[in-house]
Amino acid sequence: MFLPFFDALRRGGVPVSLREYLSFLEGLAAGLCTYDIDGFYYFARAAMVKDERFLDRFDRAFSEAFSGLEAITPDDVLEAVDLPEEWLRKQLEKHLTDEEKEQIEALGGFDNLMETLKKRLEEQKGRHQGGNKWIGTGGTSPFGAYGYNPEGVRIGQKESRHQRAVKVWDKREFRDFDDTVELGTRNIKVALKRLRQWARHGANEELDLPGTIRASAEAGYIDVKTRPERHNAVKVVLFLDVGGSMDAHVQLVEELFSAAKSEFKHLEHWYFHNCLYEGVWKSNKRRWNEATPTWDVLHRYGPDYKCIFVGDASMSPYEITHRGGANEHWNDEAGHVWLTRAREQWPDHTWLNPIPERGWSYTQSIQIIREIFENRMHPLTLEGITAAMKELG
Repeated sequence: MFLPFFDALRRGGVPVSLREYLSFLEGLAAGLCTYDIDGFYYFARAAMVKDERFLDRFDRAFSEAFSGLEAITPDDVLEAVDLPEEWLRKQLEKHLTDEEKEQIEALGGFDNLMETLKKRLEEQKGRHQGGNKWIGTGGTSPFGAYGYNPEGVRIGQKESRHQRAVKVWDKREFRDFDDTVELGTRNIKVALKRLRQWARHGANEELDLPGTIRASAEAGYIDVKTRPERHNAVKVVLFLDVGGSMDAHVQLVEELFSAAKSEFKHLEHWYFHNCLYEGVWKSNKRRWNEATPTWDVLHRYGPDYKCIFVGDASMSPYEITHRGGANEHWNDEAGHVWLTRAREQWPDHTWLNPIPERGWSYTQSIQIIREIFENRMHPLTLEGITAAMKELG
């Protein structure tokens, strides 16, 4: 019965393997989430999604595979499976009062038993007041629709009546993780975490649990050990293009800058316009009277720094290829000379472009810079930043 779900995952772009699907079935057969819809969702996701980029696609496939459950009638449920009489009796004992059970016993016969169960299911849906166990249409069942439970899970119900459901599959909590969408600050942080080199420095303020256990065992008493906290030791010099055509990407670049400042403790940033020339600046308000010679920046940060350029690379080709081609001042050396110097100073380098990759081939300047950077240009998507961080690492 779960083959359509497996097919929906594959159609939706979730790279689930047959081995993962079989492990999912084994878990169900072992009873890991019997009658637990919340557990079923999380177990299926844990078994068949191995990369956070595909969480949104999983939610869409889950919704596709299991939508319409609210339209199933009691007859559909009871006729779909050959239910043993003993099992039905046990379920009825959970949902019927002592008086109702006595009436059923008086009726006698399996057919009457089935009819009684159908009526109970119909009552739960028709009057929105069912039992409080696994049959969850109405009432206080933690699973189902049109009922009330402070820790409930809503499935199939189009609107929230009590605003208390814990999970709604169609809400798609993880839609931003899809690697085809542009990023917000939270997701940029997720992608930047791919570039990490841990080192311990500072005061001994963090509990060293393995060291404490080892020292206590040797000493015969509790001997607490501490150690410096771990920090990301990666050092980054970030060049940000501002003004002109980059005005359309201000919000995205601000989010990237915010995420980078949070993630990298050793971050140095500089601004430029269109292409790198003989001067860069820290403050856009003081760019004309407080510019820093690019030579100073090249000499200040060693080759152990990772270099990241952020810009749309969209300009007149002459701004890159010719001396005097800059649109705001006379440059004695062409832009490509300075870009080449930056690449040579920082061997680990990359260029992040906010323009979607499908449009790069239509802009000549993008093609030129991409060639200068030996194809180390990536789009500002989760997939693009992940690839760039992998390249830098």
